[in-house]
Amino acid sequence: MKIAVIGCTHAGTAAVVNAAKLYPEAQITVYERNDNVSFLSCGIALYVGGVVKDPEGLFYSSPQQLADLGVVTHMRHEVLAVDADAKTLQVRNMQTGEAFEDSFDKLIVTTGSWPIVPKLAGIELGHILLCKNYDHSNTIIDKAKNVNHITVVGAGYIGVELVEAFQQSGKQVTLIDSADRILNRYLDAEFSSRIEESFSSKGIELALGQTVQAFEGKDGMVSHVVTSKGKIETDLVILCIGFRPNTELLKGQVDMLPNGAIIVDEYMQTSKEDVFAAGDSCAVRYNPTGKAAYIPLATNAVRMGMLVARNLMHKTTKYLGTQGTSGLKIYDLNLASTGLTEGACKDEKLNADTVTIEDAYRPEFMPTAETVNVKIVYEKESRRLLGAQIMSKVDLTQAMNTLSVCIQNKMTVDELAFVDFFFQPHYNKPWNFLNSAGIAALPEIKTEQLQHA
Repeated sequence: MKIAVIGCTHAGTAAVVNAAKLYPEAQITVYERNDNVSFLSCGIALYVGGVVKDPEGLFYSSPQQLADLGVVTHMRHEVLAVDADAKTLQVRNMQTGEAFEDSFDKLIVTTGSWPIVPKLAGIELGHILLCKNYDHSNTIIDKAKNVNHITVVGAGYIGVELVEAFQQSGKQVTLIDSADRILNRYLDAEFSSRIEESFSSKGIELALGQTVQAFEGKDGMVSHVVTSKGKIETDLVILCIGFRPNTELLKGQVDMLPNGAIIVDEYMQTSKEDVFAAGDSCAVRYNPTGKAAYIPLATNAVRMGMLVARNLMHKTTKYLGTQGTSGLKIYDLNLASTGLTEGACKDEKLNADTVTIEDAYRPEFMPTAETVNVKIVYEKESRRLLGAQIMSKVDLTQAMNTLSVCIQNKMTVDELAFVDFFFQPHYNKPWNFLNSAGIAALPEIKTEQLQHA
């Protein structure tokens, strides 16, 4: 059996390693455009900020490790075309220019995503950089050394983390986003506002609610970002606008979402029987809505990659879907979220309600008892949990993993009130703060109900 794999970051590496173990008789061939595999792009800000000193730690596999498993790994090779019906690939060696054809019995597409690059005047100027892979991170570190003012476009997780890293490195920093607040896809306003306050207190300029329209330059280098509200002088621009799936190779051959994300079934199979896909190139089943969605996260990618390998020959293990659970540390604030925000529920036209609590996370008689803020989002009629957010100076982010499981299992906010959690004064109260949030959402018992009891 010939297994061809296109792309080898999170999903690709997981698929290849597991396939090599499950099918030792198979001939597995990997085609990767880069000269490395398995780069953890979520660690870029830590690398740029100097928290991670040795970038080797950001890789959890290598071409040699794959070769040791018997995998034929072609680095710096670009797949030019795929014929899913004929089961052939057209490949080019990027170093020699040599082109050749290969064939497959099973194809695994883990081509990932690529940063969105807006078609704006001046986009070709120097010192306008992307932030996705290892080469990008090294370029950012190199260019940032000799500049004073850095502008980050895009206030998602990557953009926000880079802003913190640059500010702590002594740079003047501006953060631009078309939304009127940061992290609007992950947090509601009462949480994101705390980070905005932290940024402002550190001298970071927040240029929110304005759209980038063009770039101006001097001597071939960017000098100004032109927005819908004016001009921002800068020495370096990092684009963190978002990502698009890399799926042109299969366009018109398999079912996709309008943005090009490949649609797979619960066994990671595309609409072509012998073509499988995983990771940032795919749509995922988003459990809070039950719909296919594009949520490019490393956690989704590695799970899907393993599932591809397990289901390549027979349908053995179903994908459980995702809640899009994620976490973030900015200065002394630990934040995490899972599922839908209140704002996202409005966009989805879901009739949702919320409850927000602020409480000491452990008994006040302890030497310290920091406060924790928790917001729960739930469907009004069914009371089904839809999402949650947490923020504290103590790392309590694992609570969102707990609520992720609750959402996945379609639990209600009322059930959350009485879930069994342990109590130990070092860690929590007799009523865990998740219990307390559920209790705060319990409906009142009306007088007539008591009279008829």
